[in-house]
Amino acid sequence: MPCLVAVSVHAVIDPGDEVLLFAPSYETYQTCIELARGVPVYVPLDPPSWTLNGDKFLKSFTSQTKAVILNSPHNPTGKVFSKEDLLIISEACQKMDCFAITDEVYEYITYDENKHISLASLPGMQERTIITSSLSKTYSVTGWRIGWACAVANIAAAIRNIHVKLTDSAPAPFQEAALTALTSTPDYYESLKKDYGVRRDFILQLLKNYGFHISFEPQGSVFVFAELPKSWQISDIDFVTNLINNAGVAAVPGSGFFHTDPDDQSYHRRYVRFAFCKSDETLKAAAQKMVKPTESNRRVLHDSQ
Repeated sequence: MPCLVAVSVHAVIDPGDEVLLFAPSYETYQTCIELARGVPVYVPLDPPSWTLNGDKFLKSFTSQTKAVILNSPHNPTGKVFSKEDLLIISEACQKMDCFAITDEVYEYITYDENKHISLASLPGMQERTIITSSLSKTYSVTGWRIGWACAVANIAAAIRNIHVKLTDSAPAPFQEAALTALTSTPDYYESLKKDYGVRRDFILQLLKNYGFHISFEPQGSVFVFAELPKSWQISDIDFVTNLINNAGVAAVPGSGFFHTDPDDQSYHRRYVRFAFCKSDETLKAAAQKMVKPTESNRRVLHDSQ
């Protein structure tokens, strides 16, 4: 997916153009923009529910703004942007005459009553939206790197011309398999959501049992963006390092998704991203291994008191 976003960015921006991103943000978007000699501009989503503040968003536009990148369902928070959110974004894009590049790779992985809506489906947005998605998450083939971009003819032509010079083409057997995957019946997508929903609930309960503060349950994607217990005097990086060294369980420090000053001591250093796109056996094994490092954090707090 980063490759498709990268070629889309290259297709529509010139050096010095600004591209708006919603923070926290998947980390490679910034690199995609900078490789095209653009300028990333971050629009913060407000915790704990990662709410889009329309005023902040609109004030982020300048005469140099050329595009907005939207990832929904969202990595790392699991937020599914609502229709109200999308209307704010679409109206701003039309008013400021800029493009939208959407990363919809988790489009079929949503929970409860949340539904994915493509920004391109809103009035006036089809001609200015580049949709990117892939097989990776929906069909659990992240290593195949097969995806697609949908755009109006002139933008699609520019994307093709850039893409062929970067990655050429996917292996033919993978393309054949992709055709089979894309003929999946509706039952497959329903079972996908159901299975991931069970795993989401498992890891949410696990983290709550260990004292994590879950103020926002993921509405989509395969991630939980959990806040460290307020009583733990430890940063996200220290916690993840401890988890890897003492339990052999990997997670991602949340501060890497905010793109702010590394010395910032705000809530940016209090979140950890956990992925639950694993087998039941792996999740249960991780639950057992996490007992020791989480208990050690409690002991450190008790001793300090």
